[in-house]
Amino acid sequence: MARLKGKVAAVTGGTLGIGKAAVERMLEEGAAVGILDVLDKEGEALATALSNKGYPVAYWHCDVSDETQVKSAIDGVAERFGKLDVLVNNAGIAGPNKPTHELTEDEWDLVQAVNVKGVFFCTKHAIPHMKKAGSGSLINLSSIYGLVSAPDIPPYHASKGAVRLMTKTDALLYAPDRIRANSIHPGFIWTPLVEHHLQSTADPEAARQATATLHPLGHMGEPDDIAWGVVYLASDESKFVTGSELVIDGGYTAR
Repeated sequence: MARLKGKVAAVTGGTLGIGKAAVERMLEEGAAVGILDVLDKEGEALATALSNKGYPVAYWHCDVSDETQVKSAIDGVAERFGKLDVLVNNAGIAGPNKPTHELTEDEWDLVQAVNVKGVFFCTKHAIPHMKKAGSGSLINLSSIYGLVSAPDIPPYHASKGAVRLMTKTDALLYAPDRIRANSIHPGFIWTPLVEHHLQSTADPEAARQATATLHPLGHMGEPDDIAWGVVYLASDESKFVTGSELVIDGGYTAR
């Protein structure tokens, strides 16, 4: 119950799915947490509910593709809770499920703006606070599709591959500052993002069952499966882990 005692974290996309689970598990383990998202109604409600339980938590509106909003939100978390130790770059979108030759430039750019530029902006503005704190942990949500690919959602695959290598670069750049950077690579986790993606298929229920069987364990994961990985990488238990890929995928990439 105290694996993260004394730590302060910011979680982007923190109102739903993996982000929400990460917020809740980190609070339970003793961290103070800033929830960053564009879903203001849901974010405020979540922060209020958790605050009413006695947890140190607050919500900031933040479109991660907007650098001004990112800086304001991250600075706000550090000011509210006194420092920043952990950044969870979780915000992301899947984008349109079209073959490459049918994509528009705007469709491509939107995915890169959120999934890649968002990680860049958040990392950029978290680093000064972590340097001031004397250490830090950058946790970037990539995907199994940052490791392998599939014949769908090309912008998403490109973005998650970029996040994987951005993570390794920052691990090397900031190791002298005792700032670690690691990526998490979930398999299919039953979240609103995955549900929306499967709804775009001709038979969503059949697609759900087929997706489950892609994992050797025979089912999709749950947000908590990823959230506990976030807790590990945020904690001092992982003090010798940087530049690594934490794959939580039910065996998907072991084939």
